[in-house]
Amino acid sequence: MKQIIITSRNNQIRAAVLEEGRLIEILDDSERETRFAGSIFKGKVNNVVAGIQAAFVDIGLSKNAFLYVGDVIASEYHGDEIVLPKIVPSIENFVKAGQELIVQIIRESVGSKGARITTNLSLPGRFVVLLPGNKDYLGLSRKIKDEQERQRLQELGARLKPDEAGLIIRTLAEGVSEREFLEDIEKLLIINEEIKNKIEKNSAPSLLYSNSDPFSRLLRETIDEEVDKIIIDDGDLAELLRKNLREVCSSVASRIWTDLRGEIYDRYNINNEIRKALQAKVTLESGGYLVIEQTEALTAIDVNSGKYIGSKSLQDTLLNLNLEAAAEISRQIRLRNISGIIILDFIDMEKKEDWDKLIQSLEMFFLKDKAKCKVMGLTKLGLVEVTRKKEGQTLAARYSERCPKCDGKGRIVTDIPLRNL
Repeated sequence: MKQIIITSRNNQIRAAVLEEGRLIEILDDSERETRFAGSIFKGKVNNVVAGIQAAFVDIGLSKNAFLYVGDVIASEYHGDEIVLPKIVPSIENFVKAGQELIVQIIRESVGSKGARITTNLSLPGRFVVLLPGNKDYLGLSRKIKDEQERQRLQELGARLKPDEAGLIIRTLAEGVSEREFLEDIEKLLIINEEIKNKIEKNSAPSLLYSNSDPFSRLLRETIDEEVDKIIIDDGDLAELLRKNLREVCSSVASRIWTDLRGEIYDRYNINNEIRKALQAKVTLESGGYLVIEQTEALTAIDVNSGKYIGSKSLQDTLLNLNLEAAAEISRQIRLRNISGIIILDFIDMEKKEDWDKLIQSLEMFFLKDKAKCKVMGLTKLGLVEVTRKKEGQTLAARYSERCPKCDGKGRIVTDIPLRNL
């Protein structure tokens, strides 16, 4: 069962996504979470640094954006993944200081690092992604497994693909009609024309396009046929959502309910779940627990048995606890929006078949995640490596601040003289 709880307060929209009654994702447009991933800017190259094969571009944000040479050259795709050529020319062959560029943010700024950008633009729709600078490409999501449906969508894409842009067919396109498919392409072509007009009129640096607000993201990525109920505490917003859904997912439009009793996030326990997701320790139903520690380089997640003693053999006990932990880890990663390198320290098991079962379960749990996740497998030290594509800020960055006392270290120096430490 999938539910979406939407609240609108002080001109801010917040949406909570629940699966089987458990919170898995938070979308919001609060001032503390200005999302720019996917936004397109007209920027000016500030300087080019050949030593790191990158340029720094002023796009109007507080920090200059980082443009790596691999994000300047024309993209090559394998399926729906970008693949760099084996030989990459120097950054100086493509950009020069003072040059104006049209760029798109692919990774938002983190800490002291500016946003990462690319000159290879993409416009995501509900069923397709339009590639304005790659007119010959037609790709199809690997998550669509049915061969007959894959062939249908390939033929549909080849027939409807515009001459001036490439296409990637998204997972949500599975089962859609030709009319819906074409309407999605036409909407993206209109957006592309609007961007072209702004390029001519606007001077650098300036924002040309952004579709990262919660309402657009809900319509584009989250609401599908699996949604059983949408509850909103704003009648006008509910009617607007119904109107939009009749165009893209008509069956779900009838599943919208209005709840005007106030403080909807408290009544559905959303705020309490967010507070829990900001803590390092996560308790499992069995009595075990996780400890999640995020650093700038990677995130480490430790599995502990706690009070869990099981009821069968030791190996069965360890496997059951690890499987429960794997399910909760996948939920916490999505909810906290953890990305990059993630190291999982499960409780050690002796049998290879138990490890195989655990890895397969992890891969199955991550299939539900919209962000690309990859389970790299078990290391020689008995750790499981996972990577997840960065999409937006973490939950901690949006709902917490660095402690002024410990400067984010989580520990405060005692009164012992520092020279004696």
